[in-house]
Amino acid sequence: MIRIVYTAALVWLSVYALQSLVLTLLYLRHRRTVAPRAAVAEDGWPHVAVQLPIYNERHVVERLIDAAAALDYPADRLTIQVLDDSTDDTTALAEARAAYHRQRGIAVEVLHRADRRGFKAGALAWGLAQTEAEIVAVFDADFRPQPDFLRRTVPVMLAQPDAGMVQTRWTHLNEQYSPLTRVQSLALDGHFVVEQTARSRAGLLINFNGSGGLWRRACIEEAGGWQADTMTEDMDLSYRAQLAGWRCLYLPDVEAPAELPAQMEAFKRQQVRWAKGSIQCLRKLSWPILRSNLPLHQKAMALVHISGYFTQPLVVILLLASLPLLLRPQPGAGVWPLFGLVGLGPPLLFAISQAALYPRWPRRLLYLPIFLVVAAGITFSTSRAVYEGLTRWGGMFRRTPKFRLEGREGRWADSVYRLRPDWTILGELGLMAYALAGIVLAWQHGRYGSLPFLLLCALGYGIVAWTGVWQSRPALDRSAGARRTGVV
Repeated sequence: MIRIVYTAALVWLSVYALQSLVLTLLYLRHRRTVAPRAAVAEDGWPHVAVQLPIYNERHVVERLIDAAAALDYPADRLTIQVLDDSTDDTTALAEARAAYHRQRGIAVEVLHRADRRGFKAGALAWGLAQTEAEIVAVFDADFRPQPDFLRRTVPVMLAQPDAGMVQTRWTHLNEQYSPLTRVQSLALDGHFVVEQTARSRAGLLINFNGSGGLWRRACIEEAGGWQADTMTEDMDLSYRAQLAGWRCLYLPDVEAPAELPAQMEAFKRQQVRWAKGSIQCLRKLSWPILRSNLPLHQKAMALVHISGYFTQPLVVILLLASLPLLLRPQPGAGVWPLFGLVGLGPPLLFAISQAALYPRWPRRLLYLPIFLVVAAGITFSTSRAVYEGLTRWGGMFRRTPKFRLEGREGRWADSVYRLRPDWTILGELGLMAYALAGIVLAWQHGRYGSLPFLLLCALGYGIVAWTGVWQSRPALDRSAGARRTGVV
């Protein structure tokens, strides 16, 4: 039975590796396709509302509002909504900055809610009810949109009346801050350069990434509006919109700079939210996808897409099954060659995304081993999130703290927003010990082929747990070098 579970998990994991390979090939085929743009005179541009949902963001709220106010767009057709659910001094900072820009003739309003009902989805829906704008742009607190953002995205939406959403490519304000931010940039580049481009241009369903994009008001309303029954309202709405007949577009040439989490606990919290929400979307959307009129290949790719976080518990299952199999005469790993073949998909995807963006891309791939270690190390907390996504709806929206980190500059360790490690560190340490026991058994029984996976798990769980503890030390609050201490 254990051997069957092990084999099934490995084959299932291979499906997601194969998806990476397919998307890479689709990207290479369609990468030169250019989205049409409409030539519209300035007096014909629609009213745009820029929505900035925030909750306790004292470090970045002023940067966010300043960037939104600097957008190059006709002032009489631009409204900036600061959708504020804060309970600290963020509200006062936002109101002061909004007043400054109103004196300069820019329509900036702070809409403060007394409660966080519906969390981000609730704030976006409430803000939409306060404006008559035809198009809304959404930027989270960690973003700093460039002045030409609307000038480069609105014409694309106007050129295609059936386009309900336009997503742009996230770039990174603090990629060089630490090894942790570097590996995140590697993963996000793979998603935004290869995956999103391939899905969009090959006619597959894509998702809104929650920030750095436009929505047509009519699309939001026809698709059922923002809903808070999942933790990823962005994926939920974008899929419902496409199932209703709207197109969702992606523009890889338009950048949306954002701040990456520099604290391990913050990164884990972000991944937990994304994992739980995407699995809730799987429960909510699977039947509508299956009964839709989409071609079979679109349905299959959509289901593999929104179920992607199943890779997390599959890794844990492989680890747990490895040790008892090592005690038997045959390790039961006959399907490893299959996984090894399709497993080339993710590294190839990352390599191509780096080559597309950076002249010195081979040097950037040196962080790929660190990425694999961190990706393995967070699978305990994300597996728990997958379980919660399978068993309950909604949940508490636990924000990812931002600290105004740009380049290699900025501090986070002395902020009140700094997170403390939770109980999942105990699970990570337990799995590290389990992997170490497997390494000993593999060595004793001459099963050397099992060592790479077991070593990866031991390193991953150990480093993620150690980093979480290291970054929670009280000494960090007093350290002059706390800016970059202990990140991976």
